[in-house]
Amino acid sequence: MSINKYIPNFITLLNLLCGSIAVIFAVHNNFIAASVFVFLGIFFDFFDGLLARKLNVQSPLGVQLDSLADMVTSGLVPGIVMYKLISMSVNAPEIVTQNEWNANFSFDELNIAPIALIGLFITLASAYRLAKFNIDEDQQTYFKGLPTPANTLLVLSLPLIIEFQNSSFATNLILNQWFLIAFTLLSCYLLNSNIKLFALKFKDYSVTNNKFRYLLIILTIVLLAVFHFMAIPLIILLYIILSLIKK
Repeated sequence: MSINKYIPNFITLLNLLCGSIAVIFAVHNNFIAASVFVFLGIFFDFFDGLLARKLNVQSPLGVQLDSLADMVTSGLVPGIVMYKLISMSVNAPEIVTQNEWNANFSFDELNIAPIALIGLFITLASAYRLAKFNIDEDQQTYFKGLPTPANTLLVLSLPLIIEFQNSSFATNLILNQWFLIAFTLLSCYLLNSNIKLFALKFKDYSVTNNKFRYLLIILTIVLLAVFHFMAIPLIILLYIILSLIKK
């Protein structure tokens, strides 16, 4: 039995592993480490499908496994991060007990800001988007709605901007609860909208057939060089604009 058919699924499981580690870091407010493992997970997510096509070992199992891994890396993680950011914006206490976790633990000791749970809408919207993608046979050459990895990068850009951009205006804006709630609702809409976005898969490397892809790549490099993490929301906006122009 050829080992080739197991290679893409192994890469997919690495995506899931990275996402699971990212969840642990996000729960402990270590957004930088969480982002690193999400980036690694998205990297593996890109290459598992590529390897499956190159090795000609695509399978229904691989499709389902890919979505399950994405549900963690690009669904659960951004929901937790948004939950944490909204909690910070309303100065909510951490979800911890004042005493050590033990057999006498009481749920009365949990401190949860109900408004922060809105952040988990991103997780729900991601699950819905992934389920639709699995049964939509049209999304082979384009995406309908923002892909979950792109949405995850959009959400994770917020704590990274706070951490690295050193902009009081950006920090105050991002830690405004109404901005975060509006951002969450926009994220949920983009995930499940009917906006058609071109896929980044190259069937060939000719400029004629891939001019929008090359343009997006070039402008992405420029924006990252100039604006650093602030460039991520701009890149997502650019992606949407170019897709609308291409359409």
